[in-house]
Amino acid sequence: MAPPPAPQTMKERILQTADKLFYLQGIRAIGVDTIAAEVGISKRTLYNHFPSKDALIAAYLERRFVSARPSDKLPAEQILATFDSLERRFAAKDFRGCPFVNAVAELGPQDRAVKKIAIAFKESRRLWFRDRLTELGVADAEALATQLVLLVDGSIAQDLVRDDPAMARAAKEAATVLLRNAGVDVGGDAEKRRKRAK
Repeated sequence: MAPPPAPQTMKERILQTADKLFYLQGIRAIGVDTIAAEVGISKRTLYNHFPSKDALIAAYLERRFVSARPSDKLPAEQILATFDSLERRFAAKDFRGCPFVNAVAELGPQDRAVKKIAIAFKESRRLWFRDRLTELGVADAEALATQLVLLVDGSIAQDLVRDDPAMARAAKEAATVLLRNAGVDVGGDAEKRRKRAK
């Protein structure tokens, strides 16, 4: 029998509440008073854990900065699975887009701390694609990784406007074309060629 989970620290409770409110309602719309009230603490207690709203915003974004999990799937499958994952996320009722793009859009490019975290996140995703493409032997993995990231971000924007999870599927189809054009065997291409040759 597994031991019960450790109780959340006050800092974790504050951060979890801020995460939910900032993401669903917007960073500018939510003040520290609202977060403190939601947690059931005083503003002073909140400030004991996060010295300013800016520090809380940075912690919220860093909490959202999750690295891709290792996978034993083939690199092309991992790349295309990204779009399947997006489609599932788009279908969730609480989906409000990319928290990093939202933060930069709300707070403006002059908020250098937020912009720095957002750039680091976006670049980590691009490098993840590049590494998978390098494993596949793609000649210009840098350029194709950038194109795949644009498909991800474009599908997110389209879903927000249209409220249509199929936007991720359309992006996956475009990614498949890009991979094939780069010489990657995608989804049984070799098997299809063998059948056509018969």
